[in-house]
Parts: sequence; C-alpha cells; structure tokens
Amino acid sequence: MYDRLVESFEKCPVVDRNGYPYFVHPLTDGVPRMDPAVLRDVLEWTRSVGDLDCDILALPEAMGIPIGVPLSLELGIPYTVIRKKCYGLPGEISVEQHTGYSSSVMHINDIREGDRVVLIDDVVSTGGTLVAMIKALREQAKATVVDVIVPVDKAGGKNIVKKETGMDVKTMVEVSVGPDRKVHCRLC
Repeated sequence: MYDRLVESFEKCPVVDRNGYPYFVHPLTDGVPRMDPAVLRDVLEWTRSVGDLDCDILALPEAMGIPIGVPLSLELGIPYTVIRKKCYGLPGEISVEQHTGYSSSVMHINDIREGDRVVLIDDVVSTGGTLVAMIKALREQAKATVVDVIVPVDKAGGKNIVKKETGMDVKTMVEVSVGPDRKVHCRLC
C-alpha cells in the first residue's frame, strides 16, 4: 500500500557521519526534494494509526515539523516545536538528548501540566531523543504522552523506547543500512 515510501528509501544515498552509516532521505532530512505523494502517504498512515485525541502535537526540530504541521492544519490541533534553541521562556524545559552520531540539548515550551500530548518525529534509531523527550514531558511538564508516532524505525529503536518508557512507538517502515551500504526497507 505504501510502496512509494519503501521505494524512495531503497534509492536514497548513505553517507558516513563519524563512522555511523546515515541514510539521506527527504522524510528524515528534507533533502533531496520530497515527493508530495510520499508525504501524503505518510500523513494518511499517521491519521490511520495515531491516537490524535490530544491537546497539542509536540514536534521535535527539525523533521517532526513537515509531518506535524499539515496534521495540525487538517485536524485543528495546535502544535509546538521542541527546539534546539533556548528561549528562556517561563516554564521552558531543557532536555539533553543523544543519538547515534551526536548529542545536544533541546528545549520544550508551552506544554502545560495535564496536557495530552502526541509526540511526532521522523525517525527513531537509538531511541535517545524520544526517551529523553517522553521522560521530560511526563516528569517535568507533568503532561500525558498519549501517543508517539514516528514513521521510520531504524535499527529497532522503537524497542529501546518501549523498554525505557513503556511507550509503544507507532512506525510505518523499518529501515536498515546493510554491509553493502545500501538502504533496506520494509513496511511494518
């Protein structure tokens, strides 16, 4: 049903980032250009599997934005971007996150105590980013994480998130980079 997405992953390039094989795809990187039909498939899938009965969508910078903004517009649900930039706003929560190739601090703003939050990102790999955000939303913001929707699972990252937080991450495709340095993709 979502063969366009699988095909697009299997054609994407792989680059080396400090010894980490990193695939470059429009859904996860914004380059090369995104085929609107592929994005429509991802949005359709998100609506079909997601529990979108929430107060706010939380979209990690940068690639949660292209998925979450059209959903916000369509469903009338506000969103906030979890940013890499500190604003120093009242109630801002700083979250240290680690991925397979980097680490940084992200900042959560305008998530209120008791908010029902759906977290939408592009890819889960090591689980570090999602685990950190889920814990911060629960423990610091005192929000309820209703659902976590991430179209791409690389290297079984959703299993790490489940183990660390108890949250099931809804994923559309499993993607891996083989020893041949080619991307292998299958629908979940």
